[in-house]
Amino acid sequence: MENATNTNLFENMPIPRAVKRLMVPTVISSLVMVVYSLADTYFVGLLNNPVQNAAVTLAAPALLAFNAVNNLFGVGSSSMMSRALGRGDHDTVKKSSAFGFYGALCFGILLSLLCGIFFGPLIRMLGAEENTLAATADYMRWAVVCGAVPSIVNVVMAYLMRAEGAALHASIGTMSGCLLNLVLDPIFILPWGLDMGAAGAGCATFLSNCAACVYFLVLLYVKRGKTYVSIHPRDFKLQRQIVLGIFGVGIPASIQNLLNVTGMTILNNFTASYGADAVAAIGIAQKIYMVPVQIALGGTQSVMPLISYCYAAKNYKRMKEGIAYVAKLLLPAMFAVAVCCWLFAGGLIGLFMDNADIIRYGTMFLRAMALAMPFLVADFLVVGVFQGFGMGKKALIFAILRKIVFEIPAIVLLNLAFGVSGLAYGAFAAEFMLSVIGITTLGKTIKEL
Repeated sequence: MENATNTNLFENMPIPRAVKRLMVPTVISSLVMVVYSLADTYFVGLLNNPVQNAAVTLAAPALLAFNAVNNLFGVGSSSMMSRALGRGDHDTVKKSSAFGFYGALCFGILLSLLCGIFFGPLIRMLGAEENTLAATADYMRWAVVCGAVPSIVNVVMAYLMRAEGAALHASIGTMSGCLLNLVLDPIFILPWGLDMGAAGAGCATFLSNCAACVYFLVLLYVKRGKTYVSIHPRDFKLQRQIVLGIFGVGIPASIQNLLNVTGMTILNNFTASYGADAVAAIGIAQKIYMVPVQIALGGTQSVMPLISYCYAAKNYKRMKEGIAYVAKLLLPAMFAVAVCCWLFAGGLIGLFMDNADIIRYGTMFLRAMALAMPFLVADFLVVGVFQGFGMGKKALIFAILRKIVFEIPAIVLLNLAFGVSGLAYGAFAAEFMLSVIGITTLGKTIKEL
């Protein structure tokens, strides 16, 4: 039975094999998601129109805001489910998954309605100006107003599947939508197709997320009786234990993401003062930067079910071995990616737009971001482990340190001191300082166990 196989993964499988079983499909799907994200920038960039490219960049914080709901119900529910599995409490697993699914569905609908009602002010808040307003609005209507529900639900369902060790199924679901998006993007964006420009990128994103949702719904129907993941209405209950357990981890994770959105919005608004070329350049650099971010995030989040399970089962030796092995795998990989991004920054930016000013700006931005990459592993691993332990407050403290205490003040000060060349170094300052504090705190917490 599939549940027995997953239990073996959590309890008996050698750590290197168990970690790779969880990590490999998750990292691959994360990289496919990055490629799909880059596809919007790439195909819109083929139009060689900085305004269209700037529209995709300016809308990015709104799409990132979806992750606040993803984290609230995805991270919160998956942590609750894995800890319940470690205790052998299968009823809580079912109720937690149902609460996560219906919570994500309702919040997705609410977010879509709010974005539609406050559409004009939202676009301007994101940094759109007269020359970028129309293109940004066209993209946002499809990707945000129409796309909120399928974008959120498919990610949360992947978290639910991953919580009981079904990392491969979770990855196939997310990748199916991403691969469809890669096919649809050129058709919807480019002149030889539907010639919709940035709006076409948003439409392709909406349709691909709908396809991913269909995959997960069909999968759960096929696996009924062989999985503890449930979206049956009878398992959706507002029990105090379930709600507090999910929100105790999910709310801090959600706030963490909203702080990321705030940081990106502030960075984009500062960059907008230097013109559309600078906005397009930092948007391209951010999309490339998402490759190492997703490697680090996917690699660390993928093993959180194992960490949560072992923590709840009080198997601290296996838990510590898992944490150490993840760091051993990811740190060298991240350092290699950082070196490549530094050495080939100009060529990477040039792949997206053939514009000398954009390449000059983008090279500067990407090299600054490359310095932060090795520290991402430590920071994501520390936050993920505390989420896996159910210690949401500690994870929230690190999020506040990263954005409010370190990164946003650094952006403001570096912009004042060095102008546009200093903007992107805020991420490096934040990740470096947070890694020092995070590793120290995690080591102390594990020693106390």
